[in-house]
Amino acid sequence: MPATVSFTLKQARRLALAAQGFDGRSPPASVQPSRLNRLIERLGVLQIDSVNALVRSHYLPLFSRLGHYNRDLLDQAAWSQGRRRTLFEYWGHEASLLPMSMYPLMRWRMNRASGGEGIYQQLARFGQERQDVIRRVLAAVQEQGALGAGSLSTRQEKAGPWWDWSAEKHALEWLFAAGEVTVAGRRGFERLYDLPERVLPASILQQPLPDEAQAQRALLVHAAEALGIATEKDLRDYFRLDPADSRGRLAELEEAGELLRCQVQGWKQPAWCRPAVKIPRKVAASALLSPFDSLVWERGRTERLFDFRYRLEIYTPVQKRVYGYYVLPFLHNERIAARVDLRAERALGQLAVHAVHEEAPGLDEEGMQALALNLWRMARWLGLERVQLNCRREGGVRLAVALAQIDGD
Repeated sequence: MPATVSFTLKQARRLALAAQGFDGRSPPASVQPSRLNRLIERLGVLQIDSVNALVRSHYLPLFSRLGHYNRDLLDQAAWSQGRRRTLFEYWGHEASLLPMSMYPLMRWRMNRASGGEGIYQQLARFGQERQDVIRRVLAAVQEQGALGAGSLSTRQEKAGPWWDWSAEKHALEWLFAAGEVTVAGRRGFERLYDLPERVLPASILQQPLPDEAQAQRALLVHAAEALGIATEKDLRDYFRLDPADSRGRLAELEEAGELLRCQVQGWKQPAWCRPAVKIPRKVAASALLSPFDSLVWERGRTERLFDFRYRLEIYTPVQKRVYGYYVLPFLHNERIAARVDLRAERALGQLAVHAVHEEAPGLDEEGMQALALNLWRMARWLGLERVQLNCRREGGVRLAVALAQIDGD
């Protein structure tokens, strides 16, 4: 079928930025729970990652879009009891926080996991071979309430990496994937598991379940709304759908008029968008982005949209790193204009800037001032007293001038 709608790359970029919550408006003076929840509903998913070089990754996308907010609001939405809890943890896009309304849309994935589908082979094999451990662990959760793997392990030696999990940890992860337990809270960064009926609202658990096809269509529509414009691969990656599922569902959505096939200048593959999308005239947002932000987590899409090749170098040997250990892209005026290697040095009370790499054609004076302001705002949000510049290349020298101007105001 020929493409019926065409977009320039600039239009596609604006669609994507607006859909992702970068509307160019000034951050609110204070962020209320309702505002935070609306944004998460819009995005559909916040990826969780254990790296804490700056701050846990699930906090950053909200700061990038809302500015200074109290991280306790997200903790309450994710792990509190009662009406303040509006999120749940599951495998959305990797380990994720998702709006409670999406729980029924994930039940098909839980059902597949219980049959060994869509999970790591080692975990699937454990589910087949060690139901005795799984049932014992489930009984312990039923009897004792929220438990972490450390409370259940019978191992004497110190735990190793994830592939060296204890049998109890494997059992909890299998039960979690299968939906037989859910995350009740966290102790530090350790998950505490409990029965879904003791954690999630009854109104959610009692909802009629969509079948697999209905749930997958709903997830693809949500992905299309969150991405603005996207290829088939972009759409299925958002909630990690299988290609065999997503292609059939996309055809059904196109036939129903829920998604429109379109073409983007320079893209080899067709794209999809929602009907009657509105293209902003401009998007004047400036923001530092988490490596796990949904705007940039699909690296191929990031290259197509922004001509920006981005790879996280945490696990790259020091001598082979090109840009740094924990590098955040800097979004400014509809392009990713720089990348900054950052670390929160909490003991010293400072946000350390280890490297600044400008993207061609570079940052003008206004752009460098915007970067400096974003760094100061991030430092204050993290409770740090200052921004410490540890790089002396040209970009660092210009940033030092911009930081000094802010410090003097």
